[in-house]
Amino acid sequence: MASRILMPAPVCLIENSNGQFMVNHKALQVLITVTQPVVVVAIVGLYRTGKSYLMNRLAQQKTGFSLGSTVQSHTKGIWIWCVPHPKKPNHTLILLDTEGLGDVEKGDNKNDTWIFALAVLLSSTFVYNSMGTINQQAMEDLYYVTELTDKIKTKSSTNTEEMNDSMEFGSLFPDFVWTVRDFLLELKINGQPITSDQYLENSLQVIKGPSEEARMCIQKFFVNRKCFIFVPPADTMKLQHLDKLHDDELDVDFVENTKNFCDYIYDEAKAKTLPGGGMVNGPRLGNLILNYVEAITSGDIPCMENTVLALAELENSAAVQKALTLYEELMTQKVQFPTETIQELLDIHAICKREATQVFVRDSFKDMNQKFQTKLETQLEAKLDDFQKQNERQSIDRCAALLQDIFSPLEEEVKQNAFFKPGGYSVFLQKKEELIYKYRQQPKKGIQAEKTLEEYLKSKETVTEAINQADKMLTAKEKEMEEQQRKAEAAAAAARELEIQQRRQEQIVLENQRREQEELRQMEANREAQRRQLLEQQERERARRLQEQQRFIEEQNRREIAERQRQLQHLQAQYDACRSNNNCIIL
Repeated sequence: MASRILMPAPVCLIENSNGQFMVNHKALQVLITVTQPVVVVAIVGLYRTGKSYLMNRLAQQKTGFSLGSTVQSHTKGIWIWCVPHPKKPNHTLILLDTEGLGDVEKGDNKNDTWIFALAVLLSSTFVYNSMGTINQQAMEDLYYVTELTDKIKTKSSTNTEEMNDSMEFGSLFPDFVWTVRDFLLELKINGQPITSDQYLENSLQVIKGPSEEARMCIQKFFVNRKCFIFVPPADTMKLQHLDKLHDDELDVDFVENTKNFCDYIYDEAKAKTLPGGGMVNGPRLGNLILNYVEAITSGDIPCMENTVLALAELENSAAVQKALTLYEELMTQKVQFPTETIQELLDIHAICKREATQVFVRDSFKDMNQKFQTKLETQLEAKLDDFQKQNERQSIDRCAALLQDIFSPLEEEVKQNAFFKPGGYSVFLQKKEELIYKYRQQPKKGIQAEKTLEEYLKSKETVTEAINQADKMLTAKEKEMEEQQRKAEAAAAAARELEIQQRRQEQIVLENQRREQEELRQMEANREAQRRQLLEQQERERARRLQEQQRFIEEQNRREIAERQRQLQHLQAQYDACRSNNNCIIL
C-alpha cells in the first residue's frame, strides 16, 4: 500500500536525452523508501510492439505506462513503476518499461544496446517482446544479445577470457521470457502440437546464418527461459484505443494468455539478488542504477563485481555508522553517570556492543574478511574509551561538589579559628572523620570517589598540620596553668576537708541527741498503743456477749412462734375434719 501511494503512476527512471543517459533522482527518492525485497521485471523489444500494455496489466491497471497509438515511439529511456506484489507478501514488484528498440528517429543502435544491457543488469526477470513469429528476422532483431559481452563485465579482471565467460554470465543473468505478439500460426512441429516453451527452444536451435550467434548467446546467457504466445487482441481499429477496451471486447485467447503471463510473473519471477548472494531492496537497486549509468556515461563498461563492491563499501559504511549511532543511543540511555564501578560500565558496553553488532550484521553486505566489522569494533572501543573518560569526569565533578558541600561547614570553622585551641586538633580530626564517613555514605559518586577524596584531603594537609602545631603549643601552656591550679586547689581542698571533719563531729552529736529523743517518743507511743489495744479488746468482748444474748432471745422467740404455728395447724385440721362430718362441736 505504501508503494502504491508513493508511486500512483510510472515515472521516468533513466532519461535518454540526445543519446545521453541521466538518472532521475525523484525516482530514486521513491526507491529509497522501498525497504522490502524487490522483484524487478524489465521489458525490452522493438518499438510499437505493445510492451507497455503488458506492464500495465502486471501493475493490475489499464493505464499507466504510455501505450501510444501512432507509429512514433512514446517511451523514452527507462520508466519505473513500484507496486505492492500481488502474491508475495512483504515484496515490492518493480516494473521497468524501456523505450522501443530500432526506432528510426534515433539514427543509430548504440543507445538501444545500452538500454538492452541496462534492462538485463537491473532485472530479475527479463521480458523480450516481439511481433509475429520467432523466425530468422526475429533472431536478427535480437542481435543486441550478442553485444552483451562487450557491454557488461562480470569481473574487474582485464583478462578478456575471464570477462567474457558465458558460463559466468549465465549464473548472473535474469530469467528470460519471450512474449510473441500477434501470433497467427498453429503451434505444431511435424504435425504434432507443441507448447509455447517447446516452440521457443526449437527456435533457438543453432542454425548456420546471421542469427547463429544470437541463438547461441540466448542459450548460454539465459539459463531459465519461458515463452508466451499472444494472438492479436482485437481488430486493427480497436487497437488504437487498447487501454480503454474491456476484457469482453478483446479476443478470448488474448485475455487468457495475458492472464497466464501475469500469473507466471507473479508466481515464478524471483526477487532480485546480487552476484554472490544478497537480497536487493529499493536503496540497493538505486545504487546499482547509479553505478551502471555512471559507468556508461563515463565511457566505461559496467562491471558487476565492481558495482557490488562499491555497493558493499557504501552499505557497510552506512551499517557501521548506523551501529555506532545505535551504540551511542543505547549507552546514553542505559548508563547512569557516574557508575559505581568500571565493571558496571563494561557490562552495559557489552550489551550495547552486542546489539550494535547485530544491527551491523543485519544491514551489512559482503563484508569481505570482516573488514568493516573489525572497523566497527575498533570504533566501538574508541567510543567506550570516550564513555570511560566521561564517566571519570562526571565522577570527579560529582565528588568535588559533594566534598565542597559536606566539608564547607568545617572549612568555615577553620576560618573562624574554632580549632586553634588546646584539644582543637582532636576535635578537628573527629569532625573530619565524621564528614569523611558522611561523604563515603553518599551514593552515585562513581569510580573516582576515593581518589578525589584523597586529593582533597591532601590539599588540606597544611591546614591540618597548622591546627596540630597550635594545639600542641597551647596544650603545653594549658598544662602548666593546670599544675598551678592543681596545687592551689589541693590546699583549698585540705582546708575544706578539715572544716568538713569538724562539721561531721557536730553532726554526730546532734544525731545522738535526736536518736535518744526518738527512742523516748517511740516508748510513749508503744504504751499508748498497748492501752488502746486493751480497750479495743474489752469493747470487742462486750459486743460479743451482747450478740450471744441477742441470738439466744431470737432463738427463744423463734421456738415460741413455731409452737404456736403448730397448734394453729392442729386446730385447723380438727376444724376441717368436723366440717366434713357436719357433727363436730368446735370448742
